[in-house]
Amino acid sequence: AVSSRTTRIRLGSTSYLLPIRNPILAAEEVSVLDQLSNGRVILGIGRGFQDAMFQIFDIPTKQKRVIFRENLTAMISAWRGEPIDHHDGKEIFLSPLPVQKPHPPLWVAAFGPLAIKQAGQLGLPYIASPMESLDSLKSNIEQHRRHATEAGHESISTTPIMRTVFVTNDIKLENQVKESLAKESSARIRETEALLEDWAIVGCQQYVKDKLAEYREQLGMDYLIARGRIQGINDPQQIESHENLLKLI
Repeated sequence: AVSSRTTRIRLGSTSYLLPIRNPILAAEEVSVLDQLSNGRVILGIGRGFQDAMFQIFDIPTKQKRVIFRENLTAMISAWRGEPIDHHDGKEIFLSPLPVQKPHPPLWVAAFGPLAIKQAGQLGLPYIASPMESLDSLKSNIEQHRRHATEAGHESISTTPIMRTVFVTNDIKLENQVKESLAKESSARIRETEALLEDWAIVGCQQYVKDKLAEYREQLGMDYLIARGRIQGINDPQQIESHENLLKLI
């Protein structure tokens, strides 16, 4: 629906879980979306972390990274138009192929050291948790780049950062947003990252502009994934915040 009503906006996922999917079917679904959007897909991929989910799909939790790597390899091969071996000995080919060649951009959701290492070894950008502090992001990005270099990758194509962003000049609304976010995060955030200002960018246009500049300078951020839907904030207020953000970037 979004692809049919837009022409420029990129269509992305933050964590399309590969271990629980048939890789050829997944490759086909992504290719179809890339065709429908005329090459606007960015595919964020992940492994998953909940044991219950892996139990439902009868997948050994300890094998999730191996299965992730195998499925990703199969998907990339299919996107490149390489033959897929069928059980009856026949070769089949993926159709349609994606518009973007050899495939849509791939980003890896990585919330721990092993996941960050795997993303680096693959030479792919990684998407950090939206609740990591700036200092934690710095450390993890350094690790990610080091693993990429050690694996022979000269550079990573982009540095996407996901943050909760709300832009308003209304002090009362700003405080309401912060209170809502504090309640939302209380059960999820680690004690070492307890400050709201560490992971959310909420305030007037100048404040948000300065914070984004800080992220670009300290992390090399060149792609912002802005989380804007906040509990208790109505749609017109959300839309106005989005519009204010667009004026800054």
